[in-house]
Amino acid sequence: MARILVVDDEIGIRELLSEILYDEGHSVELAENAAQARASRLRARPDLVLLDIWMPDTDGVSLLKEWGSQGLLDMPVIMMSGHATVDTAVEATRIGAVDFLEKPITLQKLLKTIAAGLARPVVTTALATAARQMEPRSDHTQPLTTSPMSGAQEPVADANNSLLGSITLDQPLRDARDEFERIYFEYHLGRESHSMTRVSEKTGLERTHLYRKLKQLGIDSSRKKNTST
Repeated sequence: MARILVVDDEIGIRELLSEILYDEGHSVELAENAAQARASRLRARPDLVLLDIWMPDTDGVSLLKEWGSQGLLDMPVIMMSGHATVDTAVEATRIGAVDFLEKPITLQKLLKTIAAGLARPVVTTALATAARQMEPRSDHTQPLTTSPMSGAQEPVADANNSLLGSITLDQPLRDARDEFERIYFEYHLGRESHSMTRVSEKTGLERTHLYRKLKQLGIDSSRKKNTST
């Protein structure tokens, strides 16, 4: 499963690509302009970026140049456009884009191009994954305990990790993913007191897609009434 950043000012394109990529098992973050894309890139390095060329604030080629000049172009970027010329596509590739998709994008072409992009920077992706694993946790640092057998320090399982232990691996991938997503969203709903705005911010999903995802998983998204007196 890869972390994919989709940057496009058209909400229909973002939602369509998001649903397709989620169905393929990827983690998706959405950005509607260059400003949101910059913030997302600074929060965490994606494994791949789908970047629209024509956007109202900063066009995709300019953003690509900016990332390159700042040393942030260490992930495969696939450009998208329905109006770009051959010269624009060639320039984007010269700057650092790994491929170009012309809109409307067919499902087969999209998945084939993404698979090729993810397979291309094997070393870079591996290093980035290792770096993400070394990043401090946002909630707390996981405590360590000494193993009685080896004397080595091992992580102590917390309550959230124990929940994941309920997922059996002896089932189809789609079913296991649904179980994980159900636990994931129920955790964030409880933590944010069923505030869909905060859950949307925490999970990186737009509200419309978040409601659709919760309904698909059979999760009640309504705010629980406090029955205490």
